[in-house]
Amino acid sequence: MTSPSSEKIAQAESLYAAGQLAFERGNYRDAVLALETGSRLAGGATLLGGSIQLWLMNAYSAAGRQADAIALGEKLTKHPDVNVRKQSKRVLEILQAPQLQRRADWLTPLPDLSALDESDRASFSLSQADLPRKSRPSLSAEPKPEDLSQMNTGDNGFLLAAIALVVLTLGSLWWLRG
Repeated sequence: MTSPSSEKIAQAESLYAAGQLAFERGNYRDAVLALETGSRLAGGATLLGGSIQLWLMNAYSAAGRQADAIALGEKLTKHPDVNVRKQSKRVLEILQAPQLQRRADWLTPLPDLSALDESDRASFSLSQADLPRKSRPSLSAEPKPEDLSQMNTGDNGFLLAAIALVVLTLGSLWWLRG
C-alpha cells in the first residue's frame, strides 16, 4: 500500500482542522463531511488518519449517527497506533454505555433552530430591552465600601500563640536531642 503524497497529507490536515473547528462550533454535519474527506486523504492506517477518525467518531455521535460512531470505534480498536486503539476503546465504552433515564423536570428543552434562516433566527434572539428590569445587569453598579468601624479589626492573638507553639516544639526537640 502506498503512503499518501505530501499534498494529500496537507489537504487532510487542513480538513482535520476544519472538522475540529466545525465540531467545536456545533456544526456536526459539516464536521462529519470534513473529517470523512480528510480521513480518506490521510489513509486510515496512519497516525493522522487515526486521529481524524477519532474526531469523526465523536462527530458521528454528536450528529446522531450512533451506529456509525460505534462501527468506526470497533474498527479503530484494531488500528496500528497504540494510542489510537486506547482512545477508541475509551470512547467506544462511553458510546456503548446504557443511557440513564432522566426526569423531564431536570432538563430545559432547547428548540432546534438549525432549519431556520437568518431572518427567522433574529426573532428568537433577545435584546437588552427584552429582559425584565430586575434581571438586567447594571453597568454602573460599584460594590459598596465596607464600614470598618463595624468590623473587629483587633488582634486575636493567634499569631503569637502559633509562634509560641513552634518555639516550644523546636525547643523540646532540641532538648530531647541533647
